[in-house]
Amino acid sequence: PEAWGLFYKGRLVCFYDVECDLGDGWENPEIHQDKPEVHQKALEFGANMLYYIFTDMNTP
Repeated sequence: PEAWGLFYKGRLVCFYDVECDLGDGWENPEIHQDKPEVHQKALEFGANMLYYIFTDMNTP
């Protein structure tokens, strides 16, 4: 998988992942037969994105 980002004035404004559907990893693991490790990593990545969004809001 790859990830791309668009930045505007030093801020990440768009995130795009290639060959990866993070939403699949956030759903119930039985739906997509994900291994527990894959499910956990997807949840951690989502939490990291939210942390970035909510803690870096005042950076120019």
